[in-house]
Amino acid sequence: MAGGEQEGAAVPSQNKGSWASFLKSIASFNGDLSSMTAPAFILSTTSLTEFSAYWSEMPGLLVAPANEPDPQKRAMLVLKWFLSTLKQQYASRNEKLGSEKKPLNPFLGELFLGKWEDAEGETQLVSEQVSHHPPVTAYSIWNNKHGVRLQGYNAQKASFSRTIHVKQVGHALLHLDKYNEDYLITLPALHIESLITGSPYVELNKSTYIVGSNGYTSRIDYSGKGWVSGTKNALSATMYPHGQEKDKHAAIYTAEGTWTDTFTIKDAKKNTVVTYNAKREPKTPLTVAPIEQQDPLETRRAWKRVADAIVKGDMSATGSEKTVIEERQRALRKQETAEKKEWERRFFSKVDRLPVCEKLFKDVPGGSMEADQTGGIWVFDQEKARNAKPPFSALSVELKNGWK
Repeated sequence: MAGGEQEGAAVPSQNKGSWASFLKSIASFNGDLSSMTAPAFILSTTSLTEFSAYWSEMPGLLVAPANEPDPQKRAMLVLKWFLSTLKQQYASRNEKLGSEKKPLNPFLGELFLGKWEDAEGETQLVSEQVSHHPPVTAYSIWNNKHGVRLQGYNAQKASFSRTIHVKQVGHALLHLDKYNEDYLITLPALHIESLITGSPYVELNKSTYIVGSNGYTSRIDYSGKGWVSGTKNALSATMYPHGQEKDKHAAIYTAEGTWTDTFTIKDAKKNTVVTYNAKREPKTPLTVAPIEQQDPLETRRAWKRVADAIVKGDMSATGSEKTVIEERQRALRKQETAEKKEWERRFFSKVDRLPVCEKLFKDVPGGSMEADQTGGIWVFDQEKARNAKPPFSALSVELKNGWK
């Protein structure tokens, strides 16, 4: 944390006591930080299952690679799309709510469904909590018009050392039907800045990779503002042929800038081919069914009473309503154990192997599936989706040649 920060400077005066107690509790906590109770003013009304939507708030960028015949440019457009998602995934809540909030922890089987409709057609989303211990969210996003499909899953391992650090475990896999191409995407590590002042925000660190089956890899490096120098939310990226990460002359495209503001992508001749402005790029609103039409397992219906209590700042009601959900889940797990059954996932299935990812991980230094940390390997089950009952029967799923 930067020097000169005053504890609780951004915290409402009536909440300074609870914030100080919270800081002390996380500093001495040993375990999963997501299980800790935070003060009401730092709680979010949104569950982690909704975060999957951040991958596709700009469908035009998601489907753009499918319409590019040149393989190098196609891989560059995948890089552009991925970089464009970072602000939505890691900074949009800070801008909307004033600071990063602690999201609701999903229960096993929790669902979030929606769709984007714009000039690119209909892009659909299914997000499901496939594991509770460890907590794992799986998702699938697809656009049948352009033959673009994204699926993935992630878990978060949190720890405390001067601030909260989060290691994201899992991956995303983008498939382009037209070219029968796959792109493996690894997930960034992050930490929380300005925690001590009570106005926390996310900063990304270390590196991630996008490895394409067409022979090109992109490495993205993240950095932030330090005590003396540096730029908040900075990124730099290089795209190169597989196996040539250390060859400075192998770069086909490079990217520089910040993931919350602007970045540029240049070709090998230093010509600017993309100038992206995160603040100006138009977003397509996500359409979600009205709460009264949702399944009881859908996020916004399941958490409505909790969310209402958080908005009111009523910690007593928040705790009581959360307990109702938690006790219901414990009863279900107890019943399943007694009947020697396992919760049936609605849209995803566990598999022993995912060869396409195993192959692409070979170009990620130290990369692996880490299935032991995510309760297994999870894939979108298109047969389950096709056979879904109301209110999910409206899903438009076409079986394609991807994800085998």
